[in-house]
Amino acid sequence: MHTQIEKQRFMAGREKHLLLVGLILALGFFSLPIGAWIDQFANLAHMVAYELIIWSWVALMLLYVGMVERKPLSSIGFRMPGVRDGVIGVLTGVLILVALGLIYYVLFPLLHWNEQQQINQVAVMPYWLSLLIVVRAAVSEEILFRGYAIERIQQLTGSRSIAGIVSCLVFTLDHVGFWGWHHVFIAGLAGAILTLLYLWRRNLWINMLAHFIVDGAAFLL
Repeated sequence: MHTQIEKQRFMAGREKHLLLVGLILALGFFSLPIGAWIDQFANLAHMVAYELIIWSWVALMLLYVGMVERKPLSSIGFRMPGVRDGVIGVLTGVLILVALGLIYYVLFPLLHWNEQQQINQVAVMPYWLSLLIVVRAAVSEEILFRGYAIERIQQLTGSRSIAGIVSCLVFTLDHVGFWGWHHVFIAGLAGAILTLLYLWRRNLWINMLAHFIVDGAAFLL
């Protein structure tokens, strides 16, 4: 009996440690100044290298879920979407665009804020690279900040609210490095809506679709 109890405690402790390590890997990655380390905007090769690093990290996280945690990808929100889910994803993307448009074209001018310097850096990229970045952002950020972070934080704390708030806060702050502190209004609002969407539907594909629509409208059209 004691052996069985000790085994259960060991397994529970092991799972908790794996969750903590996974959260550090997922939430800590974008906090690292990788762009500065590799001089991301030095030339096209450096930009591509930056994207490859992020894709590699996402692949590592998926392997971590399957091979280390020994859980299915459905445990982080990879579930088959339906037609209704697709409609919800599109409508959410449009909603975020409208909300961000009000901030960017009404609030920012009133406060004499702009992101022209950052926009100029993005504007010089070839279209194919911009497309790659938009796809990568939709996939990587939804997997790390929504699917993995929300599911695992809720598992650790037992609280949907804590999971949503922590993941959204980290997501918002991680956008400050490149865009500046005023971008918390943009990333914070978008992150909050995407967080609520995930907590409602628990489906990463819907979140990725909404995220792609927002970034695609901003950087591809």
